[in-house]
Amino acid sequence: MPATDFPPFVAESPFGNPAPLRQPIRAAYRADEAQTVDALLERASFDEALKRRIERQARDLVAHVRARRRDTGGLDAFMHEYDLSSQEGVALMCLAEALLRIPDDDTAEALIRDKIAAADWQRHLGDSESLFVNASTWGLMLTGKVVRLEERWKGDASGLFGRVINRVGEPIVREAMTHAMRIIGRQFVMGRTIDEAIKRGGEAERKGYRHSYDMLGEAARTMADADRYMASYGNAIDRLGAAGGPDDLFARASISVKLSALHPRYELAQRERAMSELAPRLVALAERARERGVALTVDAEEADRLDLSLDIFEAAASAPSLAGWDGLGLAVQAYQKRAVHVIAWLADLARRTRRRLPVRLVKRA
Repeated sequence: MPATDFPPFVAESPFGNPAPLRQPIRAAYRADEAQTVDALLERASFDEALKRRIERQARDLVAHVRARRRDTGGLDAFMHEYDLSSQEGVALMCLAEALLRIPDDDTAEALIRDKIAAADWQRHLGDSESLFVNASTWGLMLTGKVVRLEERWKGDASGLFGRVINRVGEPIVREAMTHAMRIIGRQFVMGRTIDEAIKRGGEAERKGYRHSYDMLGEAARTMADADRYMASYGNAIDRLGAAGGPDDLFARASISVKLSALHPRYELAQRERAMSELAPRLVALAERARERGVALTVDAEEADRLDLSLDIFEAAASAPSLAGWDGLGLAVQAYQKRAVHVIAWLADLARRTRRRLPVRLVKRA
């Protein structure tokens, strides 16, 4: 089957063996991007009435967001100025996440120096109406207080920053930037422990927001690492279950699990070992989540491990101990060329296992 020939989403699979549905996934990995986009555009055709309805709803959403943007300020304004399509936005998000996990000052300062030096910060200064954004541009944030730049300095931001460094020294400026990045980081990291995260997330959840809790951390390098992550996931599931919530499984907070954290040999070259050792670990966590009334989503990770992750996910979805449970889900990288084929395969898997399979579409991972 050519990579651009998409299988149906809802029709019953004509294959007795699900393997043919995996072939388009593999073929699309290195498919020509232009051909893939053309095939998607051809598939995404709507009648005029539906087009008008989509356009009307999109306009309403955009107008609502723009109306609120001036009022919200803070992080919303910051993200609008430093979006992830810019070099500066990527640098800031990398810093915000990384600084939360760096315990020593020397390494933190080295990271800041490396990430901040190459970006063009001056072009952002004064672009936003938010004082938070303009102050954060130069890291002039100490203990939550900001310094408003005088109008006469705005045209000479580089000179101002140089004078600040000369006056107070690099360590103080780096401390200011570190503090600013940690403030940003706390917007994305709910807590240092699962209990702290549940407490912070509770207020938003009472307003109708839903959280899927995950752990920051690298992939397991040893079985000792994997055992520690396994225990942490188990504890998080227990704490989420104890926190309670609505009767509807999908209206409650859930847990997200990285396969790379559960085994140090989560790699295609070690497929047999991963299937025999990693898959049972995922099943064990899913069984625990089922007992506690907590949904579990398998996170998306590196693109080159997708094929193996689908094998492991299928093993868990087919486990007799999880039959009839709709809480096992998968995150799918929607911007990949393989995404539409992965969705078709998941639809077939749901039919074969007679269950609902929650799918979380993510831009990337």
